[in-house]
Amino acid sequence: MGLLKGGINEVIATTGFNAAPMGIHYRDGKATIVLFSGSHTAENVLKEGWMVANFIHDPVLYVRTAFEDLPRDMFVSEPVAGMTVQRLAGTDAWAAFTTTIERETSEALIVTLTLQREIIENAAVYPVNRGFGSLIDATVHATRYVRNHDTKLRELIDYHTGIVRKCGGKRELAALDILQGFLGKH
Repeated sequence: MGLLKGGINEVIATTGFNAAPMGIHYRDGKATIVLFSGSHTAENVLKEGWMVANFIHDPVLYVRTAFEDLPRDMFVSEPVAGMTVQRLAGTDAWAAFTTTIERETSEALIVTLTLQREIIENAAVYPVNRGFGSLIDATVHATRYVRNHDTKLRELIDYHTGIVRKCGGKRELAALDILQGFLGKH
């Protein structure tokens, strides 16, 4: 696979007209993902058997897709392997996968991803930005925090907020404001 690199690759996954930030695990030539049972993403994967990984460098989209649905005009339908899949408009690159449920628990689905097609739409170079990385981490913690209000998660969110404020650019700061709004704190 050309787009996925070793470790956990943060992408915005689309399943139908649903988008959500996800971490794709890529190790030893195998791509897997863990989906929370009951999520729209898990339901769609069970029903449709595919997922698209959108490689996009927009921190605002990561926050928005973690907490709200995007309008349909933000999606593009693509023919892939006899199916019609949806990807995000404006994505830098995308990879369409068929999915195989390897294991199902009461809390999660463990899914293997099999590459069907990958396309680079925009060959852009993004320098490493600690603010962007911390915004992603804060968003991941926030999705869990809104469910259980664990004070340790709040501390992690606050830690990453400080890094975003120090290292982030305008788009990371805008995303942080949106995230704080979803957390009820401005």
